[in-house]
Amino acid sequence: MLRMGLTGGIGAGKSTVAKELVELGAVLVDADVIAREIVAPGSEGLAELVDAFGDDILLPDGSLDRPVLAEKAFVTDEARGVLNAITHPRVGRRTAELVEAAADDAILVQDIPLLVEGSMAPAFHLVAVVHAGEDERLRRLVELRGMPESDAKARIRAQATEDQRREVADVWLDNTGEPDAVVETVRRLWEQRLVPFEQNIRTRTAVHADPVLGPAQPRWVEQAQRLVARLALACGGHAVRIDHVGSTAVPGLDAVDMLDLQVTVPDLAAADALLEPLVAAGFPRIEQVDHDIPKPSYGVGGETDPAVWSMRLHGSADPGRPARVALRVDGWPGQQFSLLLRDWLRADADAVQEYVEVKRAAARSAADEADPLRAASVYREAKAPWFDRAYRRAWDWAEATGRSI
Repeated sequence: MLRMGLTGGIGAGKSTVAKELVELGAVLVDADVIAREIVAPGSEGLAELVDAFGDDILLPDGSLDRPVLAEKAFVTDEARGVLNAITHPRVGRRTAELVEAAADDAILVQDIPLLVEGSMAPAFHLVAVVHAGEDERLRRLVELRGMPESDAKARIRAQATEDQRREVADVWLDNTGEPDAVVETVRRLWEQRLVPFEQNIRTRTAVHADPVLGPAQPRWVEQAQRLVARLALACGGHAVRIDHVGSTAVPGLDAVDMLDLQVTVPDLAAADALLEPLVAAGFPRIEQVDHDIPKPSYGVGGETDPAVWSMRLHGSADPGRPARVALRVDGWPGQQFSLLLRDWLRADADAVQEYVEVKRAAARSAADEADPLRAASVYREAKAPWFDRAYRRAWDWAEATGRSI
C-alpha cells in the first residue's frame, strides 16, 4: 500500500485534487469528513462536547453548531485542550480503521488540512501540497464560499506558511490557474509516480538512477532531509544516527541524481531487524549488496578485514526520488569513511574538482552500457581506484585538522 498525505491551505483547492485522485482509483480518507462523523447527532463524541461546553453548542435539530463551539473552545489554551482531548483520539481511531480496511495494493490518500502544522509528514510515503497564491485563495473564500474577508484572512494566516509547506512537499501542485491545469498534472502524477511507486513497494523493488552526471542541485538537501525524517520514524531506537552522505551532500559537486543516506546502527543484528520496517516505509532491501569494498589498511590494523566492511543496503521505491540507504555499524571503517569523505570534500575545493574529473571519466565509461544495472556497476568500478587513495587522504586531513567522527 502507498500512503500519500494531501494538504494545502484553505482555499487552495484540495477537493479538486482529491476528487480527481478518487476517479483515478485512489482510496480517500478525508480528515474533515471524519471530524464531522465523530460528532454527528447521537454520537458519543457529540455527547462529550455537550457535557464539556454546554447545550448551547447544539442547533435545534440536535447537530453541532460549529461557530458556537469555536467561540467557546478557542478562547483559551485550556478550552482548546479539552476539545482536542475529546476529538483527536476519535479521529485517530477512525482514521486507523479506514487505513486498515484498505486493500494491500491501494493508493491511499489522506486529506489532512493541518498535516504540516501537526508535523505528520514523515508518516507518509509521499506528501503532496496543493498551492494557490494568497490573493487567489482569499478571492475564492470570499466570492465562492461567501466568507467575510476578515474571517478568510484570519484563517489563512492561522495556517502554515508557504515556506513551511514547501519543506515537507515531495509534490507541489500549483492550483492558481484554471482547474483543468491541475487535473492534468494530477493525472501525470498518478501514472508516472503513484502507480509505479505502489507497485514497487508491494514487489520490494528499488528504483535505479542512470549514471548521468548533472550539476549540484539545492533541492537535494531538502529532499534528503525529508527522507531522513521518514527513516528516523521507521528506524526508531535502532538508529544511532542518520546522515545525508555521498556526492549530493557536498555543495557544488556534480553528481548522479541519487541521494545517499547512511543509517548508523549498533550492530548488524539491528540492521537486519530494520528489514521489514524499511520495506514498509518505501525502502526495499537490495539483497545482492551486503558489504562495502574494503579500503587499504590505514592507522590501526583491521580495515582490510571483509567482516568489518559488512553492511546492509536499501533503495527507494519512489520513481520520483531514487536513493540508496546504507545501514552501517557504528565505528566500523565504512561508516566512518562515509562521513569523513563527505566532510573532507566539503572542506577541500581542489579535491572536489579532482573527484568531478574522475566521475566524468567514469560516466563516459558507463555511457555505452544499455543495461542500467551494468552501467551503474561500470560507473562504480571506474571510480574505485580513486576511492582507495581518497581513503588515506581523508584520514590524513582528519588528523591534520583534528576532525573526529
